[in-house]
Amino acid sequence: MGKSKILIIGASGNLGFHLAEASLKFDHPTFALVRDSAFSDPIKAQKLHSLSHAGATLLKGSLQDEASIVEAVKLVDVVISAVSAKQTLDQKLLIRVIKQSGSIKRFIPAEFGADPTKVQIYDLEDGRNFYAPKLEIRQMVEAEGIPYTCICCNFFMKILLPSLVQPGLNAPPRDKVTIFGDGNTKGIFVKENDVAAFTISTVDDPRTLNKVLYLRPPGNVCSLNELVEMWETKIGKKLEKSHVSEEELVKKIKGTSYPANFEQLFIYSAFIKKDHTYFDIESSNGVNGTELYPQLKYTTVSEFLDTLV
Repeated sequence: MGKSKILIIGASGNLGFHLAEASLKFDHPTFALVRDSAFSDPIKAQKLHSLSHAGATLLKGSLQDEASIVEAVKLVDVVISAVSAKQTLDQKLLIRVIKQSGSIKRFIPAEFGADPTKVQIYDLEDGRNFYAPKLEIRQMVEAEGIPYTCICCNFFMKILLPSLVQPGLNAPPRDKVTIFGDGNTKGIFVKENDVAAFTISTVDDPRTLNKVLYLRPPGNVCSLNELVEMWETKIGKKLEKSHVSEEELVKKIKGTSYPANFEQLFIYSAFIKKDHTYFDIESSNGVNGTELYPQLKYTTVSEFLDTLV
């Protein structure tokens, strides 16, 4: 049996581009559903040209255009959605088309973060607004009986890690650092191209059918105290530390609105509420990506920080 044919939705975006690259790298016939507007955006157009040159088939269409989705879905075995969070609910039409086609053997919806069934920030309006649509889509996929895999990779490395989890900074601090909470709760970081490699590995794997793939790579599960200590060792200097309590952080989150407060919101979720790590992976509905695919090499947090020294 040949490799599954894969359709990527959102291939001109950050993760979508890596997914398409990984799909091609692993020798899957690769298709991308692309909006007309993407070709007039210089950065997106360059990505699409690169994918086309590497062998991907570009199909014009969008999640609002049912005819284009129907035609695209007919061509493939697997559909991977990598749309942005604000487009989460736009996947409903896609799900209906997949259900009607009956031919898709795996759908991977656009989660790619913390598990929306596990996060404990629904009491905050912005937390609810971010995760409730993802939860709604997962429940819809399950209710429709569509074969699926969900990818819970927690943080992309480009989120928070470049600043050493310091909201508003673009580079790690070299003098003073803020620790949120006691600094001992662990968050998880995975580089986008590594998320893509793990994702593509699941599509023909019966072990991941109707399961959540959790990414908890050894070396990438770090507390704020561990991150700061790692960084201090790399730059050969101790940083002056100040602490922000849970109450102060919640006040800051409530004092602004999403997306202005997204860094604080994610810090609260991961490093205060323990949303990445408080639960064990249950074999009935979850699998551990690094245990399933030990052959996949990935960038560690330490290696990523080396690039910032």
